[in-house]
Order: sequence, then structure tokens, then C-alpha cells
Amino acid sequence: MNTTKFQKLSRPSLRDQVYSTIKQGIITLELAPGQKLNDMELANQFGVSRTPVREALKRLEDEGLVESFPGSITRIALLHEETAAHAFVVVAVLHALAAKLCVSKLTESDYAELEAANQELIEALEQQDAEKAITADDRFHQLFLDRAANPELNAALDGIMPKIRRLEYAKFSQASREHSPADHLKIIAYCREHNEAEAARWMEHNWLSLGQWLAHRQDDVSATSNSSKAAEEL
Repeated sequence: MNTTKFQKLSRPSLRDQVYSTIKQGIITLELAPGQKLNDMELANQFGVSRTPVREALKRLEDEGLVESFPGSITRIALLHEETAAHAFVVVAVLHALAAKLCVSKLTESDYAELEAANQELIEALEQQDAEKAITADDRFHQLFLDRAANPELNAALDGIMPKIRRLEYAKFSQASREHSPADHLKIIAYCREHNEAEAARWMEHNWLSLGQWLAHRQDDVSATSNSSKAAEEL
């Protein structure tokens, strides 16, 4: 039975609000891998009919975040590390392309923003604050995507990032991202030199090294353990 409590929603788009709220819960592991979902319970919690809930769940299923089985069983998709590993390769290439596209467009204000985001990341890592660290890292990388001004890059990443973000939350530790601030400084330095090739190379390295660390971590993760138990109960 779902025990996570959601606030009732108001218009405009109930379907989109339900979708966004459940998706965020899945990504941050508030809704655990393998956890069963009941559309009636969710509808009551959100204060909506079952229709927008079902539409949201179908959309999440299409994105690989929710799984449906015969017998009206719907659950949060399990964590698949192999899938995440493949996704990291694509994410790394797309972010590298964003860096290459925007090197000549960055301003001093942009560099100040990048340095501030990197400092926030350092502080969050010291505090072992997963959400703050991931938010700071997103802030750093989003600036490159914004300056690249290519909507196809954002669209492609929107479909891929949730597949790796859950793994980041599940296996977060200071060690998982301790290399990132130094990588970021190299990226900034090469951008200042207008060295597109090196900026892109270090951007790709930044994402690939994170993916490799997460893929090879041997520690038991409570979220993964919970997902295995939930899978056995189906």
C-alpha cells in the first residue's frame, strides 16, 4: 500500500501536475523502486479523478519509470544499473556537445554563475547533502545547455536523465562526486581559453567518471534492497 502523502492539486493541468509530482517522487526515491501504486489511492491523495492519475502513470510507464503487470498491478520500476550505465554514455556525449556549442557564447556573468554553482557543490558534498549537491551540479550543467540554445539537446536529456538520477540518489556519497568540482574548474578554464575540444572532453569525462563510479560501487544500498524485496512480493 502506498504510504507517501501528496497534497491535493488545483488546476490548470491536473494530469501534468500529477505526472510531475509522481515523477519527482520516483527520481528522489521518495517512492521506492518496486513500490506498488494504486490509482484510486493516488487520486484521493491528489484530490482528482482517476483519469489524470492513469494518464500520468501511462506516461511514466512509457518513460520506463513505472511498470504494469497483468492483474492490475502497477509499481515503480526497479533500478537497473546496466540501463543507467548505457544512459550515462549518451548523457556524457550530449553534455559535451552543449559545452562545445556554447564556449564562444559565455560571458563573465556566466563564468561567475558557473563558479558559484561549483562552490555550492563543494559545500553540499562536505555536508553530505545529496539533494543540494545534485541541484548545484544541475545548475552548473544547465547553464551550458541554456547557452547552447538547442532545444533538441534538452528534449533528449529530459528523456534520459531520470534513468540515471535515481541511481545517483540511491548511491550518493561524497566520494561519488568528489572529482566533479575539479572537473568543473578544468571545464571553466578551457572555456575561458576558447578551447572547445578540451572543454567538451572534460565535460564528457565528468559524466562518464560519475557513471563508472556508480556502476562499480559495491556497497549495499537500502533503496536497491527494498526494491528486491518488493519484487519478490509480486
